[in-house]
Amino acid sequence: MKSFNLIVVAAKYAYRNRTRSVLTTIGVATGMFLFTTIETMQSSLRSATQSTANDTTLIVFRENRFCPSTSRLPEYYESEIKRMDGVTEVIPVQILVNNCGTSLDVVVFRGIPSSKVGALSEKMHFLHGSLSKWLERSDGALIGANLAQRRRLKIGDSFDAAGVTVTVAGIIRSSESSQDENVAYVHLPFLQQTSRIGLGVVTQFIVKVKDSSALDSVAKQIDLRFKNEPEPTNTSPEKAFFASTAKELIELITFSRWIGIASVLAVIGLIANTILIAVRSKISEHAVLKTLGYSQGAIAWLIVAEAVILSTLGGVFGVSAATIFLHLQSITIGNEGLALAFIPTHSVWLIGFGLSWTLGVIAGAYPAWQASSHSIAENLRAT
Repeated sequence: MKSFNLIVVAAKYAYRNRTRSVLTTIGVATGMFLFTTIETMQSSLRSATQSTANDTTLIVFRENRFCPSTSRLPEYYESEIKRMDGVTEVIPVQILVNNCGTSLDVVVFRGIPSSKVGALSEKMHFLHGSLSKWLERSDGALIGANLAQRRRLKIGDSFDAAGVTVTVAGIIRSSESSQDENVAYVHLPFLQQTSRIGLGVVTQFIVKVKDSSALDSVAKQIDLRFKNEPEPTNTSPEKAFFASTAKELIELITFSRWIGIASVLAVIGLIANTILIAVRSKISEHAVLKTLGYSQGAIAWLIVAEAVILSTLGGVFGVSAATIFLHLQSITIGNEGLALAFIPTHSVWLIGFGLSWTLGVIAGAYPAWQASSHSIAENLRAT
């Protein structure tokens, strides 16, 4: 009860100095906005590149090729791969992108056979439309939610990218990969003919294996089988493929971590400076409180509580603003046909809220020690 009363007093202190408190809260919110945005980028990158025990997907790409437009594999490789030990599913995919370099406005067309869509539909959640509508139209497209929001598309709309015009038959959200948030799934023959690549040629194969322990052995089987073919292959786990292909994108996002650290340090300095100024302006008040019987610990807790209140308020506003901003803007960075959507998760929210509270405690520690360590006489002499 005593601690609660001190929190109430600290809140009154913050309210009494409204201008200072509002400016501090805005500063903290700005820092936490930046931190949350960067942490979302880092979280999306980790989910796209870090392997887990549940990963059972391989990507078969043309050897010594980087952009999807330069990778061309015969479609008959599918039957060869399917006969290999440990393979459960093979999906030929034709990929076409509007920009193979690093870009914020990337559209990735993935052409897949209609007979293979069932293997991918397991990870699809339809927000609008249905799979049956996609099957009915040869130019139908199942587009990711981020792409639909960025291009303001709805069911029945037509849109053009990379010289391909399609009609939206469904808007999907993926339960496994953030890359699918920016993809348009279309019929394989349609994309082969529209892109003038020709029938019988694909960009890559998605290979499903029995379990994650078989990934390396199956990858070696595939590359060894086609080693002496005119179109040799390079096979790797899906997340390792992303990590090796989008090196520029990964380096860019990795560098942003330093900006996040700088924003955290700035928040600590801002709160600490504000509370130090507040402590110096309330020296006489602290002397009166000590005279009334408040202990050094109570005075310290009062100072820390005020810092935590300001940092928590700023954290709530900053994290919420970043979350709303990222959802509305649907920011996605693409590189070499791979797209990474920045979608805040619950873990990012918890990290942001927890960090703002922790920063308040850290920033208030020194001012609290300074306020509580002086005697009544020292406080009165300083007034």
